[in-house]
Amino acid sequence: MIIVTAVIVLAVIIVAIWVLIEIKRMKHKLFAIFLIAALLFLYFSISSVFKGREINLTTPSGIFDAVKIYFSWLGYFFTNLKSVTTNAINSNWKGNFTSQNSS
Repeated sequence: MIIVTAVIVLAVIIVAIWVLIEIKRMKHKLFAIFLIAALLFLYFSISSVFKGREINLTTPSGIFDAVKIYFSWLGYFFTNLKSVTTNAINSNWKGNFTSQNSS
């Protein structure tokens, strides 16, 4: 029930952002796409990080713990992204071809 409400609120926010940006006649379309992608990343990452955790957002210590958990996860996310990117760059993309001599 809460997730359905959150998805509806997120959809309304996305549509509102899209309409506000389209009023400017496509001038800032790239910014709108980036903002929507950032909001979607934020929503799905927060829902993934806090799934199954009892986080109390009504107290300052609970909010501090939630922020600490989220930014810790975000740090690990970018560390893993860097590692995957480095491994992809350092991979042998030429393949295993054998040379054929035409004699």
